[in-house]
Amino acid sequence: MTDRSELPIPDFDHLPENGLANRIRTLDAAGLEQLLDYERGHANRLPIVQLMEQRLSDLRSGDAAPTGGDPAGAQPEKPGVPDRGSPVEDADQQQYNQPLRHGVAGQTPNRPTR
Repeated sequence: MTDRSELPIPDFDHLPENGLANRIRTLDAAGLEQLLDYERGHANRLPIVQLMEQRLSDLRSGDAAPTGGDPAGAQPEKPGVPDRGSPVEDADQQQYNQPLRHGVAGQTPNRPTR
């Protein structure tokens, strides 16, 4: 079994699936087999195993080839979901803070139509 320090992608087991999908494109079949062997012997995450098996199949059939680049190099990851909801424009922040009154005609605050 492969030791973690010998893996072609450092911190492989801490990468999210979308970041890993980009990094494994740089590997040849031997490097990908090494990662797949490590993953199966450790976390055995089904989506990761399936992703690597598909890529390995594509490499072996000739449908894909390793791309250029260093798999250990820094690569941008896809942005995640904001952790505090959607941003509010400064102009709208305090403008509509009065709640609507239900059931009382004519007492709803005036609001501009958009």
